[in-house]
Amino acid sequence: MYMEEFVVYILYSERFNKNYTGFTSNLIERFKSQNYLGTKGFTLKFRPWTVIHVEFFHSKSEGMKREKLNLHF
Repeated sequence: MYMEEFVVYILYSERFNKNYTGFTSNLIERFKSQNYLGTKGFTLKFRPWTVIHVEFFHSKSEGMKREKLNLHF
């Protein structure tokens, strides 16, 4: 049986000294989108990004609550 996991992550742009907190159920694809494939949005302006923090959750609501805390590292 497959259990979906939800991820809250923090990206860091060394070039611009910016952090970005996000939420997804597919971290690898989301990271590729934000760092390479995406053509619009906040993260486009501050590439390249490095993943500096990841937290896993079993429910979407738990992950979304954590993302809203706007983590800072």
